[in-house]
Order: sequence, then C-alpha cells, then structure tokens
Amino acid sequence: MSHLTIALDIMGGDHGPHIILPAAKKALQEIPHLQIILCGTESVMSEWLTQQDQNIQSRIQLVNCSQTVSMAETPTRAFRHKKDSSMRRMLDLVSEGKADACVSAGNTGALLTMAFYVLKTLPGIHRPALISKVPTSNNGRVYLLDLGANVNCDSEVLFQYAVMGSVLAAQIANISQPKVALLNVGVEDIKGNDQVKQTAKLLNESKSINYIGFVEGNDIFSEKADVIVTDGFVGNIALKSWEGLANFVIQEVKKASQQNWLYKFLAAVALPLLKVIYAKMKPDQYNGASLIGLRGIVVKSHGDASSEAFLYAIRQAVLEVEMQVPDKIKDKIEAVLMERH
Repeated sequence: MSHLTIALDIMGGDHGPHIILPAAKKALQEIPHLQIILCGTESVMSEWLTQQDQNIQSRIQLVNCSQTVSMAETPTRAFRHKKDSSMRRMLDLVSEGKADACVSAGNTGALLTMAFYVLKTLPGIHRPALISKVPTSNNGRVYLLDLGANVNCDSEVLFQYAVMGSVLAAQIANISQPKVALLNVGVEDIKGNDQVKQTAKLLNESKSINYIGFVEGNDIFSEKADVIVTDGFVGNIALKSWEGLANFVIQEVKKASQQNWLYKFLAAVALPLLKVIYAKMKPDQYNGASLIGLRGIVVKSHGDASSEAFLYAIRQAVLEVEMQVPDKIKDKIEAVLMERH
C-alpha cells in the first residue's frame, strides 16, 4: 500500500504535545504505511523525536511554527493574525498537497474558520459540517451532523448535510444504502419548523438518498437511522448531552462501588458486565469529528482528549484518506444536482 501523510497540530487542545506525541507514535506503530508531519514548536518536537527509534524518526517530518492558537482566541483573530500557527500550517500542508489529511484538538471555531478559507468547500457544497458517530443498541453506531460548524442552516444546507452524511456512512461504515433521518420534535409530518419541513420535502423528492423521515431525540441511540441530520445548534447540544451522560454514569458506578462492602461485592460480581458497558459508552472511542464538505480532510479531536482518544482521531483521518471521502462526496453531489435538473 502506498504511503499516506497526516499533519498534526501538536500545540492544540488542553494538553498539547503531552498527549498528541504519544498518540502519533502509537499510530505509526499501528499503521506501517503512515507518515506524520508534526506542526508546532521545534524545540519540543526535536527533543521528543531524538528519544524515538529509527523507524519512528524516519517517518516523521517537523514543521516549526512560531505561533499557537489559544483555546480562548476568537476565530477571526486567529485567521487574520496566526498565519504561522501550528493549526494554520497544518491546514496549509493539506491545501498544498503535502499532507493527505490533518488532525487538531485546538480551538474549534478557529479551526472551522481557517479550514473554510484555506481549503474551500467542494463544488455544490454551501457549508461544511462536523460529523461524528455515536453508539446505538446492539453495538451499532449512528452518524450525527452537524455538531456545531453552523448553528443556522436553511433547508438546502441541511439537504446537503444529508448527502454528505450518507456518503460518509457508506464509505466508512460500508453501508450500501444508509438510512437518513431528520431530527425533529416529533415523527408526524405536521411537526417541526418550516426549515425542517422544507428539508423533508427535498429529501422525499430525491432518489439518491434513502430518507426514512423524522426521528426524535430519544431515537438517536436506537438503530432507526444510520445518519441523523440537524443544524449545528441542536447537534452540538445533543452530542455534549450524550458525552456528559456517559461520563456521569461511569463516574456514578465507580463512586457507588466504593460506598460500602456490599456495593463493593456487587461491583466485583458485576465487573465483567460493567467493563462491557464502560467500553461501549466511553466517549474516547468516538473522538474525532470530521469536517466534511471541504476540498481536504480535517478531523477535529476534543480539546481535552486523552492520548488514546487522539489516536482514534488519527485513525479516522487515515480511514477517510483511504476511502477517498471528499472525492466520493463530490461525485454524489454532482449526481444529486443532475437529478434535480
């Protein structure tokens, strides 16, 4: 298999190089054809690189960056004044064709703004969207978008999200005809605002999308749909609510097991089951929201991601490169536009 190259913003996120560099090393050990470009402070990267074996060193390039985008920085300021930041240089590498994809745990707003202007959207796409998978019953998953790239979306943008989400599910999850649903306040046709109703009309008229209708919030974790479409305001709240609940349940089980000898005994007996539940609910394994609709592959990791979680984001980027996701979205959008004319 030919080599592929992923650029990493090692200065982004709450923990920066301390979690990203170990994740990069693990990714290189796992994926023989992977090469990585590290973007960040040269002294930090060089010191770490000298401690690695020759196989790791030979597959890493360093790009020294004099600036860093802070988590509190406004997107506009970052875009205008941080052109030598690790985040911007990472995106430039993708734009220049020197990297096949990039991953950052940095400031989400800054990343979205920079990516939009540096990489541009694919022909026929109005706005990019953040998409990620969440767990469902029977060890399944559903792709949810948009997760916060655009809080205000008209029906045409939501329709394009449905197309892009359908392509990602087909390519990454190998689903031949992904079931696409719209998130709504009810499943009846009369429910919802004009924006949702108009989107449903567009999807019903399309022969290219396997549209199944509306779903409600409590259907997200069922297996009714493979792709669920909503605007970034609702999607971001839905995702953060799930992550918060998952962590809450995990922590409550841990606390309960320490309360008294009976709970400790019951926890020990139930430990195998608890481990299975924990593994399924743990948000780390779903880390890595893809910014789709761009002329390049960008994966956004959580800012407070662990090294293991950042590794998942790198794997996601590699998979999208191998499946040629942007090209597949471009082809699908072109087919849909021809269908509508």
